[in-house]
Amino acid sequence: SGRKHGTERNGGTTMAAGRGAAVLRRAWRERRVALLEPSYTPLVAACLCLAEGGVNLWVIRRVPYTEIDWKAYMEEVEGFANGTLDYTQLKGDTGPLVYPAGFVYIFLGLYYATGRGTDVRLAQYLFAGLYLLNLLLVFRIYCRTNKVPPYVFFFMCCASYRIHSIFVLRLFNDPVAMAILFLAINLFLEERWSWGCLLFSLAVSVKMNILLFAPGLLFLLLQRFGLLGCIPKLCICALLQVILGLPFLLVNPVGYLTRSFDLGRQFQFKWTVNWRFLPEEVFQNRAFHAALLLAHLAGLGLFALHRWHRSKESILALLKDPAERKHPSPPLTANNILWQASRVCPLNASAQIVFVLFSSNFLGVCCSRSLHYQFYVWYFHTLPYLLWCTPTAKLAHMPKVLLLGVIELCWNTYPSTVCSSLSLHICHGLVLLQLWYGTAPPPALHTPPPSRRPAAVSKKAQ
Repeated sequence: SGRKHGTERNGGTTMAAGRGAAVLRRAWRERRVALLEPSYTPLVAACLCLAEGGVNLWVIRRVPYTEIDWKAYMEEVEGFANGTLDYTQLKGDTGPLVYPAGFVYIFLGLYYATGRGTDVRLAQYLFAGLYLLNLLLVFRIYCRTNKVPPYVFFFMCCASYRIHSIFVLRLFNDPVAMAILFLAINLFLEERWSWGCLLFSLAVSVKMNILLFAPGLLFLLLQRFGLLGCIPKLCICALLQVILGLPFLLVNPVGYLTRSFDLGRQFQFKWTVNWRFLPEEVFQNRAFHAALLLAHLAGLGLFALHRWHRSKESILALLKDPAERKHPSPPLTANNILWQASRVCPLNASAQIVFVLFSSNFLGVCCSRSLHYQFYVWYFHTLPYLLWCTPTAKLAHMPKVLLLGVIELCWNTYPSTVCSSLSLHICHGLVLLQLWYGTAPPPALHTPPPSRRPAAVSKKAQ
């Protein structure tokens, strides 16, 4: 009997191995199709994740680590570990702590895991694991949207020196926030909106750049639940912020709020990647900051009215309960196809969610008062979707790949120059243009009155 069961197990393993080999042989025979068809994304993603494991190990062992903020992070959380709860007293060698409380708890865990921050090599390995987790979450989003040809992911993974550096050579907190954000988006795609909002708020508590996704998330919540229905989701976001910040709010609430959510903080001109072509006095001018804010709000308004909102009703109808709308939108589930009438950019439900969130963030990046080198991770993994969610007729494959390459080159130019910063804005402008025109709503379909229809058509309709 034991011999029989062992034979069955061996036979099952052999059959599974045979099926896997057959899939690989078929993929090799159809390698050109495998690189162009989004349905092959899981296979390409698996290969790239394995390759990226080796790449990250090679980078950690061969490329010297560069100290920028890790030591400061450890000094900031060490103050909390020693009992300091006044946020204004938490600081490192680069200045005061300016991130919300979620950052403190996560990096406090890293502080203890790495021997009070002294084992930098272990921290690099942990961030390499974070890189792979982040990549898996991103690939899962792309598998659900089914819009991007797999060959593009080679550029997203292997071709970016800057992104590998941000994760495993610089150990910034930006990748931590983005990994949590991508986990939240995966939950949204699974219709787990409450859990997704909880993770979204946790990502905000690590770094405030996640708020650039907030306008898109608010639109989706209103579209899915209406005004009254989305209030509990917003309460989840707010309640988590209160719980995480409670130890500091009880001691110095004003100090905590002004330090961790300082929206008016000035950036240093020497680190800017996107505004190098401006004089420094203009870069620091409050009127310039106000103009950027107005441009950001205008862009969000235009996209919300004309690209995100696809119903024939006024956008104010989003405030109603979905069941009370004249033209109720299908629920945002993966089984329903939205925008089927659009011949320009048909998007399934998952793609609509991702389009709204990614474009909301991209508008914020375009209008940012300053972009530093680690901020590249804010939108790097969203660029393939932003470029390929629209038909290639609007922008052919090679120009899109070239656009990715120029953006990468701009972010790898250190220090930034007038040419690199101008080129970055031009690339951003081209992406915005193809998003705007590539997702334009279709012209209204004029159906002739029943009396004028041909008899054959009328009988068939009956």
